[in-house]
Amino acid sequence: MGADAVSGIGRIIRTDDDVAEGAAWLAAREPRFVPVLAQTAPLPLRLRPDGFGGLLDVIISQQVSVASAAAIRARMQEAGLMTAPAVIGAGDAGLRAAGLSRPKARYALILAQADLDYAGLYALPDAEVMARLTALTGIGPWTAQVYTMFCMGRADVFPPGDLALQVAAQALFDLPLRPKPEALAEMAEDWSPWRSVAARALFAYYRILKNREGLG
Repeated sequence: MGADAVSGIGRIIRTDDDVAEGAAWLAAREPRFVPVLAQTAPLPLRLRPDGFGGLLDVIISQQVSVASAAAIRARMQEAGLMTAPAVIGAGDAGLRAAGLSRPKARYALILAQADLDYAGLYALPDAEVMARLTALTGIGPWTAQVYTMFCMGRADVFPPGDLALQVAAQALFDLPLRPKPEALAEMAEDWSPWRSVAARALFAYYRILKNREGLG
């Protein structure tokens, strides 16, 4: 269905063409994105698998570097611990042996035991998806937003608490200070209904800044 609006839900990103459509809209809406898109186009699709494994993967990525998350993910996959039954069977000790911190092992077990209706989330608007996900211990706004953006393909979701997005927005918009989540969320309202594409652009711009300036 591409990025056609689902009834009561909004745009869905499924293909590179959907991302390109959102990028063109974003460039017309906010000219300061134009040079960024010129450097980063085509923006990556960045869609990930959904369901338990996809949400567990986002939990693994919480508050660690991309490299650290990749290493832990590889160990979890090698140990066959990306399904709910396997996580329950491994228990806390098995999950920690695979590289999860004590809190993340607890979150993984809570998620595995929650029996969340992942398929049913697709029928819900973004705000209700967020509410369902954040009701689970270990899933905060960032985790829910990233899952909804990249595992469900929702086009109008933005994680303002992400440090990389804050750094990129500060540089792009020449802000004196790194914007706090509330301020960045307010800025992002102007990028609706393609806030997920704006996030992709800012993530890509952050990588350029990191390479150019040695940002951590």
